[in-house]
Amino acid sequence: MAIILLRDDSNYTAWSKALNHTAPEIPVYTPETVKDKSEITFALSWKAPRGAYAEYPNLKAISSMGAGADHLLEDDSIAEEITLARIVDSKLAEDMGVFVLTACLSAIRYFNDFFNQQADKNWQRYKYPQPQDVTVGILGFGTLGQHVGKLLQQNGFNVIGYSHSRKDVLGIQSFTSDEMDGFLAQSQILICLLPLNKHTQDILNADLFSKLPEDAYLINVGRGGHLKEEDLIPAIENGNLKGATLDVFKTEPLPQEHPFWSHPGVFVTPHTASISRPRALASQVAENYARMEKGEDLKNIVSRKRGY
Repeated sequence: MAIILLRDDSNYTAWSKALNHTAPEIPVYTPETVKDKSEITFALSWKAPRGAYAEYPNLKAISSMGAGADHLLEDDSIAEEITLARIVDSKLAEDMGVFVLTACLSAIRYFNDFFNQQADKNWQRYKYPQPQDVTVGILGFGTLGQHVGKLLQQNGFNVIGYSHSRKDVLGIQSFTSDEMDGFLAQSQILICLLPLNKHTQDILNADLFSKLPEDAYLINVGRGGHLKEEDLIPAIENGNLKGATLDVFKTEPLPQEHPFWSHPGVFVTPHTASISRPRALASQVAENYARMEKGEDLKNIVSRKRGY
C-alpha cells in the first residue's frame, strides 16, 4: 500500500521530500519510480492527465494538492467508489486574504493606472474613495470567502457575500438563491471565490457584468473557467467594468499572444494568490492516508454532487 504523486508538470520533488520527512513509513512513488501499480491505494494529485488514475487498479482515494478540486471532478474516468478530498489550510486562507486585500486597495487607489502612466511619464492624480465608502461583494462566501471577508471588513471595507446557503457572519450581509441580482447591484468590487463546476462555468460574463454598478472592479482568484474571457475586455471598454485583477486563467501559463497581457485595464498575476506549501501540509495528507487504511472517513471530502 502506497501513495502515488501525479501532476501535470512532473514537479514532484517538494511533495516527495515533505511526505518522506513527515511520514517516512509510507511508501511514496511517482509514475517514473513505481514498479508495482497494484500497490497504489492513494493518489496525491494536481491536474493529472485525464485517465491517469485508471492505471492504478487498487486506488481508494485521491487528494488534491491544493484547495481546488475541479481538476478531479472534471475527470470522468475516476470511478465513483474512489473518495475525493482536498487540502484545507489556514495559511492558504491567510495568503488569499492578503492578496485580495492588496488587490482591493490597489483598485481604489489606482495603482494599475499609475503603473500605466509611469510608462508614458504621465503625471496625473485621481480622487479616490475611502474603504468605508466601497462595497466589496464576495461571490463564493464559504470558509475561504468568509476569511477574506473578515479581513476586508477589518480594513474598513463594506462586505457582502453570496453563497449556496446563507451564512451568519457579524456585520456582513449574506445573499443566496434568487438574490444574486441584488448582491451584484451593490458590488463595487466583485471577488470571485467560487468552486468551479457546471453551474459556475463562465459565470463571469457580459450579462453578469451588466448587473454590477458602473465602473465596478473584478478580482478573479477562483478558477480560470469562471471567466468568459472574450466578454472581459468589451466590458472594460464600454464602462461596465473599471478594470480587473486576474490570478487564474483557462490556459496556464497565459499564452503570450493573449490580449490580457497588453490591455491597460487588466492586471495579470501568475496564479500566485495562495500557494500550497508541501512541508506544512504533508501531515494532513498522511492523516488522510491513515484514515483510508483504517476504513475511516477522510477529512475534507469533496462532494461530487455539490461540486466542491
